[in-house]
Amino acid sequence: MPIRLVVADDHPLILDGLDDLFSAETDLTVVARCRTAEDALQAVRNHRPDVLVLDLRMPGLGGMGVLRAISRDEKPTVSVLYTASIDQAEMLEAIRFGVRGVVLKEMPPRLLVDCVRAVHAGKHWLEKNVATQALETLLRREAGARDLEGLLTDREIEIACAVANGLRNKAIAERLRISEGTVKVHLHNIYQKLDLDGRLALTIYARTKGLV
Repeated sequence: MPIRLVVADDHPLILDGLDDLFSAETDLTVVARCRTAEDALQAVRNHRPDVLVLDLRMPGLGGMGVLRAISRDEKPTVSVLYTASIDQAEMLEAIRFGVRGVVLKEMPPRLLVDCVRAVHAGKHWLEKNVATQALETLLRREAGARDLEGLLTDREIEIACAVANGLRNKAIAERLRISEGTVKVHLHNIYQKLDLDGRLALTIYARTKGLV
């Protein structure tokens, strides 16, 4: 049975090229072509493909927005990013949202076909240098979070990370959809639990734990 694909890219020439590339393979079939992030998300939910091949930088939700949305689905489609560039932070976020493969557009197209087959078989296919750095960062953050699990709640850890990343209370409140007053209460509790005296001390603490 062919591997069913949804392909998404906002450049028509690349979208045509992907369609031609996959259509030439007897074990691959494209069930939907999408030029916007919103269309890609809808196609994934309508067709339930085996693999989504997605450009990272797309209008609207963007590729990361699509990944974030489908990661919450009960049986998420396996995703591959096909992108011109990706930095460590983006790679880290993509991995968190379940991306199994990353192929740069500068690489030979044949590698994308190999990547699709590999991720469908349960393997990972990531750009090595950036992926290694991102995975190391992810492991440090997970270790730091485990250290804090017995001390802080999940929401308090989230707020501590936001503070360490330089966000003010208003920005944290908007991101988490809570009031500034609630943020202040959480921060008061964090300072007490960790025996810290303010934002600078919390930032230094979070960085020593590898949370940022």
